[in-house]
Amino acid sequence: MYYIGIDIGSTAAKVAVFNEDELMKTFVMPTGWSSVETAKIIKDKLEELGISEEESKVVATGYGRVSVPYSDKTVTEITCHGKGAAYLSDNDCTVVDIGGQDTKVITVENGMVTNFIMNDKCSAGTGRFLEIMGNTLGVDIEKLCDLALQGGGITISSMCTVFAESEVISLIGRGEKKEDIAFAIVDSVVSKVKSLCGKHSTGTNYFLTGGLCESEYIVNKLSEKLNAPVKTDKLARYAGAIGAALMAKKIR
Repeated sequence: MYYIGIDIGSTAAKVAVFNEDELMKTFVMPTGWSSVETAKIIKDKLEELGISEEESKVVATGYGRVSVPYSDKTVTEITCHGKGAAYLSDNDCTVVDIGGQDTKVITVENGMVTNFIMNDKCSAGTGRFLEIMGNTLGVDIEKLCDLALQGGGITISSMCTVFAESEVISLIGRGEKKEDIAFAIVDSVVSKVKSLCGKHSTGTNYFLTGGLCESEYIVNKLSEKLNAPVKTDKLARYAGAIGAALMAKKIR
């Protein structure tokens, strides 16, 4: 029996497939404009891998979870990210999930979610914020972080994405170095994540999930801001999908 977790987020859809107890496959793709179409593409991909609907249990999570007609169950991303992070970290932890449209801080104790907090509806402090600001500088998120590593010395004060973008444009107009502006952009996001963690009042065993977990610079800056080591894993961006697959194991 295959147990499949499908996490359709605002920017990317992640899939994790267990063959009984073995995590055998993960893959990711852009969500695109239609979660329904994305779900169909995922089903086609699974069939290409020889995984049929009849021999699978599927749990969907994320923003587009209701758009997966072949799922056996839908579960909130809070629960799935908590379970997935517990599986990857093999320990109780405070999960920091910097997503495309929101950031979540989740307490996991004995493998179960016991508390969580999310940022407000503004995209400041999220991956989307970095994407928008990177576009303003003409770079992607990876290049933005590379530039930030070489910069410093300035800050972005605006809490709103729209005003922050105007602030970045003003900095460009003043002739500030691209590296320094990139530093200010990333520092703004990490500072907002730190503030959210402070409101949550958690322990120090932090585990970063989401697409930004692949950035060593983000991990190091967050560790610095939180004054505590932030751990992650090469599969941490799939935490939601892995957690959903683990939930699929419970379906009878």
